[in-house]
Amino acid sequence: MSAETATGTPAIRLSALRKEFAGTPPVVAVDGVDLEVRAGEFFSMLGPSGSGKTTVLRMIAGFEEPTAGRIELAGEDVTRRQPYDRDVNTVFQDYALFPHMSVAENVEYGLLVKKVSRAERRSRVAEALEQVRLADHGSRRPSQLSGGQRQRVALARALVNRPTVLLLDEPLGALDLKLREQMQVELKGIQRDVGITFLFVTHDQEEALTLSDRIAVFNAGRIEQVGTAHEVYEKPASAFVAGFVGTSNLLTGAAARAVNRRDGSFAIRPEKLAVAPAGTSAGDGLESAEGTLEEVVYGGSVTRYVVALDAGGRLTALEQNAGTRAGSAALRRGDRVALHWRQEHVIDVPGSPTPEPSPLAASPQQSLIR
Repeated sequence: MSAETATGTPAIRLSALRKEFAGTPPVVAVDGVDLEVRAGEFFSMLGPSGSGKTTVLRMIAGFEEPTAGRIELAGEDVTRRQPYDRDVNTVFQDYALFPHMSVAENVEYGLLVKKVSRAERRSRVAEALEQVRLADHGSRRPSQLSGGQRQRVALARALVNRPTVLLLDEPLGALDLKLREQMQVELKGIQRDVGITFLFVTHDQEEALTLSDRIAVFNAGRIEQVGTAHEVYEKPASAFVAGFVGTSNLLTGAAARAVNRRDGSFAIRPEKLAVAPAGTSAGDGLESAEGTLEEVVYGGSVTRYVVALDAGGRLTALEQNAGTRAGSAALRRGDRVALHWRQEHVIDVPGSPTPEPSPLAASPQQSLIR
């Protein structure tokens, strides 16, 4: 989604935003962040723990005061305003529902504090519960709901205030995998229906890729890249982004020269590599390298192959288990194999990556080839 307000003013604009926490020396949590989030956009801030994304969200909400910089909401400077004087609401991971209140009373509470009339409160609560698909759950208590339902109540409680921006701080983190995947679909549908700006914080790469119109990738208090899910995944702007967002093989040094025939840092996604018995013809337009199969890891929908290249280093290949294939289906550890890929799938990445202990590591999912 690319629409902005009628005047083109972003829903959120951050300028040179910085946050230091007291210490000797001071701890710099956010280091000069510039960012614009468009009106009506589902925007995610993605990064590992300690990267600064949650601190940025808390400064936008007014829970933390910036050390320097400027925060604008719909063109208005709110940098020094109190949280209650900003047109935003926040949804947290722990729901923060009142256990002694019904679902409807929980959703209504903010309107009651604002002294909204009884008739309007009832109407807006009903509308909010309808938006989150809980129209018939208003009389229940939070203890009578599932985790996903409680999260939707927390969402309704935020939506009922009709904020310009909804801030979501890892709201699905407490849910199990299957429920989290279900809630991702529901959350995206709700955002599309209500049409307001969602600013979503997560450390889960797949979650960010699934939900977002655009993503800002954070690292050490700075933004490494801003782009669509496709741009961030297929065209990472740095070695960190290539290694953190999804699974990536990073090639440097002698292995880069052997595989890509020139110096530099390069990345290739495992799903772009095909593995076959050694000596198998690469076919027209394909590059090829041979090596020894070190690991075969069956993962249900996919199989992961780790290949020690004759040129040095390892490459990890990922194959969908869509059916039995004559080539790689019977491969075993110790077999001689060939890897094939298209040159356009090799990405130039600036920066020096941090090596991971194993090409099978899950977070960040990165294999470093030197």
